[in-house]
Parts: sequence; structure tokens; C-alpha cells
Amino acid sequence: MSRDALAGLRVLVSAGPTFEDIDPVRFIGNRSSGKMGFAIAAAAARRGAGTVLVAGPVTLDTPAGVDRRDVRSAAQMHAAVLGALPADVYIGAAAVADFTPAEVAEGKIKKQPGSGGLTLELVRTADILADVASHALRPRLVLGFAAETADLEANAQDKLRRKRVDMIAGNCVGVAGSGFEADDNTLHVFDATGSHVLGPGPKTGLAEALLDLVAARLQ
Repeated sequence: MSRDALAGLRVLVSAGPTFEDIDPVRFIGNRSSGKMGFAIAAAAARRGAGTVLVAGPVTLDTPAGVDRRDVRSAAQMHAAVLGALPADVYIGAAAVADFTPAEVAEGKIKKQPGSGGLTLELVRTADILADVASHALRPRLVLGFAAETADLEANAQDKLRRKRVDMIAGNCVGVAGSGFEADDNTLHVFDATGSHVLGPGPKTGLAEALLDLVAARLQ
């Protein structure tokens, strides 16, 4: 696939975790480093795409030629992603929290002498991937990620159907040398026509291979 196949297109990528505040000093988060999404954004920019990267709280440098928009929470990421439409391609590589505290305490929650545990009420966050896929400004191609610890193929294909996206890249997390925090990964990419296995290998190389699949779908 030609490396300039995405030239002139607008590619929107989300990457990293979201942090859901409990009080001013504590939050619910996850182990996503953002490395996969940042690698995808960097590769898209190198191919000539106008690239917008909506990034959760990570410490990675902004890739060259990328318009980076930093957010913290799932609600902020939802607003930033939908606000960045229209786009030709959306790649949802972020590990967005499924739940967030119903209320955020104004002050630090203190342990009380003799008290028991703490119960938090959690509510669902907005579904960014599904909302992009059903949006009036839906991109020509919507690709989501499915981070799984078991039954990768079944869960990824279920997500592909339920959220009505064009492609899903599934990866195993909680495995040494792959998934969250690691520099390497393996992607199992599913669409209506079949599947592709990318890797194992560095996330930078997998980003290029994944964009080859994206570019081929846009032909």
C-alpha cells in the first residue's frame, strides 16, 4: 500500500486512558500508556493525513505534524472527539472508562476512626465509539479497539456488531510484553470480510500495518 494513500484525508485518533475523579486527590484510571494511539497518529501524519489526536492523561511527546488536544475524563474525551468531526477516519485507540463516580467529593475523603469501607456509586459514561459510528457526521471509516483479557475473538466481533463500526482491533491486555504499557503488541483486526493478525511487534510497526488496512478499505 502506498505510504501517501491517506494524503489529504482527515484522521481523528483518540489515545490513552481517562481519569475519573473521586475527590481532589483520587481518581479511577487504567494502565493505558497511549503508546499505540500515539504511534497511529504519528504514522497517519507521516502519510500526509491531517491528523487530530485527542489524548488522555499521558506523558508522551506530541508526534510531528499532529494537532493534539488533551483531556482528562471520559466526558471530556467524548466532547473533544465529537467536536473534532467531521473526519474521514476515526480510530478509537483510547481506553475510555466505562464508569465514573456519580458525584465528586469537594474535599479529600478522610478515613474515619472505627469506620468500615467506602462505597462508591458509579454511573455509565457516554459511549464514544458508538456515538461516532451513529453520528450525522460519521467518518467514512470507524475503527475501534477492544482490550480483552479472555475470549478475544468473540468479544471483539461482538463489539464490531453492537457498535456498528467498520473495523475492530482486538488486543490482549494483562499479558507481559503486550497491551497496556508495553512497547510491543499483537493486534487481531476484524471486519465484515474476515480477520488479520498484525504482530507481534513494536507498536510503531503495527501502527503502519494497521493504516495499510485502513487505506485499503478506503480504496
